Amino acid sequence: MPRFHVSIPLAAGAELALPPGAARHAQVLRLQPGSAVTLFDGRGGEWDATITRMGRSDVHVRVGTHQAVERECARPVHLAVGLMAAERMDWLVEKATELGAASLTPLLMARSSLRLSGERAARKHAHWQAVAVAACEQSGRNRLLDVREQLSFQEYLALPGTAAGARWLLSLAPQAQTASARLAALPPGAAVNLLSGPEGGLSPDEDAAARAAGWLPLDLGARVLRAETAPLAALSLLTLP
Repeated sequence: MPRFHVSIPLAAGAELALPPGAARHAQVLRLQPGSAVTLFDGRGGEWDATITRMGRSDVHVRVGTHQAVERECARPVHLAVGLMAAERMDWLVEKATELGAASLTPLLMARSSLRLSGERAARKHAHWQAVAVAACEQSGRNRLLDVREQLSFQEYLALPGTAAGARWLLSLAPQAQTASARLAALPPGAAVNLLSGPEGGLSPDEDAAARAAGWLPLDLGARVLRAETAPLAALSLLTLP
């Protein structure tokens, strides 16, 4: 059944117009008045709904029963990734959403190939949040991936919130501990913060700063993974059954 995200709080019996992106999607699917759809507002669960009007550019629905359905992971995983080429960031946001990440923070790092500021950064942030919305609609998630505002690497290390869970730095260093060893020592349901670099990885200064701040190096195996693949590989270990 088609699923659409609506940013306003939903309630049984409400009649409303779908947001422009969802309306276009409904029209592409050639839905008609009377078609059943599912709505979610990101606040938990999902809603049965029925299309009541298909206009040239507007689609109206009537909200029905709330279904207390959750498909979130038992363990919150927060990604912080160095900004990389635009198409790779899009792919990372989409797949991180599908795999159940709780949040994703883009970081401006020494080796970042994509460097954003001002209005361009704001547009990219809105774009990535839209990518996450579409991935939630497709994957069945009823809570959105929180795509956070871009930070510098130094700003991120100074955030007090990352101390609330395990802090793992994806690393190729010989002394990095294996994923299986880190997982074995992790309490059930404990939050995990994963820090990963852009193409080229962290600079030596960034790696040293992260370790000094308490981030523990994590080894994902003998093969070198691309910047967009490594955090998803670690995320899969933490969120998939």
